[in-house]
Amino acid sequence: MKDSVFHRIYDSYHQDLFQFLIFLVQNRQVAEDLTQEVYIRVLRSYDSFQGKSSEKTWLFSIAKNVAIDHFRKQSVRKKRSFDSFDWESIQLTSDDMRPDELLIVDYEKKQLLEQLNGCTGDQKMVIVLRFFQQLSIQETADALGWTESKVKTTQHRAIQHLKKRMSQEREEDLQHDKR
Repeated sequence: MKDSVFHRIYDSYHQDLFQFLIFLVQNRQVAEDLTQEVYIRVLRSYDSFQGKSSEKTWLFSIAKNVAIDHFRKQSVRKKRSFDSFDWESIQLTSDDMRPDELLIVDYEKKQLLEQLNGCTGDQKMVIVLRFFQQLSIQETADALGWTESKVKTTQHRAIQHLKKRMSQEREEDLQHDKR
């Protein structure tokens, strides 16, 4: 891979890639480490990139796999025995610094980010890719290795979950304000 190609990819996608990983792992240092791992994999495999998807989609697919590998390693370390990592049922939460502490965002985005932590891993990835990274349904499906139908279903469930949680939070805030 030529230096110019790597620099173009880095310049074009680094910020989006880094933000995607921060949303997933919720730790700046870990996101930085995982970003480096993504670039290592890109350097190793760019010659085999066939252009069936956009470079951005391909890059996010690599980032998703790097994040999965990270969570699997953490899961193994915590449990001391390997159980398969189930993205559908395990929530991606962390006690480390949250994205809303790293990024200056308005109040509603903070609420959304907090509620996003209650989503499953699949739901969280779809929301981040679709709405924060602005990938199309097809690009999201390509990045995750899913069908468009699965992306749409997961997105729908995530949005329903977020609406319900944010509505409950507003109700709680109103009840608190009345006291």
